[in-house]
Amino acid sequence: MAQHTGRPAGVTIVAIIAWISGALDIVVGTIQFFQASAIAVAPEWGGAGAVYTSAIVSIILGLITVIVAGGLLSGNTAARLIVTVVMVLSLISSLFIAVANLGNPIGEWLSILITFIGLMLLWSKRASAFFNS
Repeated sequence: MAQHTGRPAGVTIVAIIAWISGALDIVVGTIQFFQASAIAVAPEWGGAGAVYTSAIVSIILGLITVIVAGGLLSGNTAARLIVTVVMVLSLISSLFIAVANLGNPIGEWLSILITFIGLMLLWSKRASAFFNS
């Protein structure tokens, strides 16, 4: 039987970061959805249609992240894997929006930064010991 490891502060921080990242994805995706036709996106990136798609993906991934983030606090391995997959997909979506948007996509760059930090903490040595206990 594996020895139970106490939850490291990094996992708590990741759960909070995951929740914030998910919330940011929801907010930014919603704003982008309602402003998609007004956002200047180069035609080679797909124009407004691509923005609508990215906005919807951002909202869905944000909802999943917010819901599953609580499982991280209990050491749920499935929650860790789901949050990891969703955060990676969120990074890809946010990066597309940040690069394709010719305006000022500051919310997407902030989402990218928070998500990246969360992934680093989620897969640290101490976090791995917690999830494997």
